[in-house]
Amino acid sequence: MYTISKQFHFSASHQLDGLPPDHQCARLHGHNYEVELILQSETLDSYGFVVDYLALRPFKAYLDEFLDHRHLNDVLPFPSTAENIACHLYAWAKERWPQVTAVRISETPRTWAEFRES
Repeated sequence: MYTISKQFHFSASHQLDGLPPDHQCARLHGHNYEVELILQSETLDSYGFVVDYLALRPFKAYLDEFLDHRHLNDVLPFPSTAENIACHLYAWAKERWPQVTAVRISETPRTWAEFRES
């Protein structure tokens, strides 16, 4: 099995509704998100790629256009936890590249959430 990954980033604000008022994530705050797109294939294409990294440009464009420097509560129809964002980005990417097996997202250098096919 061949595995590749590519990292992307975006910056955005959000707040998580329904948490206790003293919870830090209940307050308006922002993150410099890191996103890792992971793809796998048992075979390579005629060029020797799982997927050409250049073919992943639409993923970067999506992040830039719809998430970067936005308030996520205004643009996402679900609670903007890292787990939900990873699931959303996985579904978006999987429609375009069947080789996608997981999306990881980080809000801080020490925390990651991952959505992966079962």
